[in-house]
Amino acid sequence: MVKAVVLWERAPDPDWYGRHAELCKQVPGVSFRAGRIFGSPAGEPDRQQYAEFEFPDRAAFDRGMGSPEMGAAVEDAQTQGIPFHVYFVEAA
Repeated sequence: MVKAVVLWERAPDPDWYGRHAELCKQVPGVSFRAGRIFGSPAGEPDRQQYAEFEFPDRAAFDRGMGSPEMGAAVEDAQTQGIPFHVYFVEAA
């Protein structure tokens, strides 16, 4: 399994994010999950929104990440002016 994990520094507007999540779900071969980060062991978290794109294998990841649907989701995310950080993970 391969994942792309996105951590937003601030939570986007919930109405906008609901629409954005629908774009993310259109990425081929993906299972998409997202949620607000409500805390951390150290107290106030330094990130406020979590999103996860999960793919069954590296080939599906490569197809999904290179798709026009992912391009549209990334472009949409950039309209908010909120910094976000993306990590690619190979999960066992």
